[in-house]
Amino acid sequence: MSKKVQYELEYPVRCSPSILYEFLSTPAGLQEWFADKVDFRDNVFSFSWNGSAEEAEVLEQEDDEYIRLRWLHAPKNEFFEFRIQISEVTNMTILVIRDFAEKKEVADQSQLWDYQIKDLFHRIGN
Repeated sequence: MSKKVQYELEYPVRCSPSILYEFLSTPAGLQEWFADKVDFRDNVFSFSWNGSAEEAEVLEQEDDEYIRLRWLHAPKNEFFEFRIQISEVTNMTILVIRDFAEKKEVADQSQLWDYQIKDLFHRIGN
């Protein structure tokens, strides 16, 4: 298996950082757009899609700024992160996603994130 590379995606959002953070860091918020069912216990999110389940532990988080998670089956140095930034130029909220994928799969994974984020934007009325 080839080594995975980190990649980053940015999405401008018409939403306050605190509302966006709720959709990125709570079971109810994540269940709106990320997975069919989401539970949280002992610092671990359980995500379910069409009967299959995955678990991710929270590595770090800062309210209204970012949450970093690691799939339990993933290597220790791999994670995915939702970070909220404010553009100094436009004062617009920007959602930054950091994730890992094999080099040849970055485009496909980016497309999957695009699809997920469209659903998120629909839920928050963006």
